[in-house]
Amino acid sequence: MVLAGGIGGARFLRGLKSAAPEADITVIGNTGDDIHLFGLKVCPDLDTVMYTLGGGINEEQGWGRAGESFAVKDELAAYGVGPGWFGLGDRDFATHIVRTQMMSAGYPLSAVTEALCARWQPGVTLLPMTDDRVETHVLIDTADLDEAPAPATAGGESRKAVHFQEYWVRLRASVDAHAVVPVGAESAKPGPGVLDAVTQADVILFPPSNPVVSVGTILAVPGIREAIAEAGVPVVGLSPIVGDAPVHGMADKVLAAVGVESTAAAVAQHYGSGLLDGWLVDTVDAGSTQAVEDAGIRCRAVPLMMTDTEATAAMAREALALAAEVGA
Repeated sequence: MVLAGGIGGARFLRGLKSAAPEADITVIGNTGDDIHLFGLKVCPDLDTVMYTLGGGINEEQGWGRAGESFAVKDELAAYGVGPGWFGLGDRDFATHIVRTQMMSAGYPLSAVTEALCARWQPGVTLLPMTDDRVETHVLIDTADLDEAPAPATAGGESRKAVHFQEYWVRLRASVDAHAVVPVGAESAKPGPGVLDAVTQADVILFPPSNPVVSVGTILAVPGIREAIAEAGVPVVGLSPIVGDAPVHGMADKVLAAVGVESTAAAVAQHYGSGLLDGWLVDTVDAGSTQAVEDAGIRCRAVPLMMTDTEATAAMAREALALAAEVGA
């Protein structure tokens, strides 16, 4: 079983499928990135996994559809309808229209995701972490926004919570994040099949996805973290931090918001020995293995750059080997 966010999780899954082609892989997908745009329910992480494994992803950017066009986006802009900073393509619009129609007809997100995957055949079972609405918000200073400031707080500060997509896509995480809140997570329930997937797993893997807004959001749904901790099977993670910097994206900004240093060892310690049994760091971070071991987590240094499918498959094989080692 794999907990997955967007680009990093999807690419790791492609390597895992190559490394273990006969494995029955269940993926618990992050839905905290979900957003409603133009009256449509958009699920960026679920779709990135589905498109990547189904052969429809834009390989260069890692998200969105291959061979995309943007006529609808251009027409919306001509009408003055925003937001213009989130670029949905014409092919991608079709997915969101189908999803929204099905959900409006009463189908839960889990059933809709299963129906969408029937077209793409990703070769894994993709389960949303919850059918309930959870959306990650980020607290920032309003001075960093190009708009009228919000009223100052009693302490003289002026801050505002924005949707994670606005923070990540519009602002490019260029401003400090003071808090990251998965709104709705505290009252959400694990989606159908999620807890069963945990209890029936032979191995649980945390890919090199964002530990705060991808894997962390999944773990914020009550019952999922506890089920993983009590599953009694090896839990192994791969560091998304290489050489004290994120491999992809801007994870250092949201790590700072939760008080975690942007290092491979610090991320392992953030997850904790109560959750992780093993942790892989890149060879450039080999010096950090002892700190991770001292935290009660078995650690190995291996190449962790997903340069192509074979390199990613090698990473997956190392993760499975470490799982076998800690589970022996």
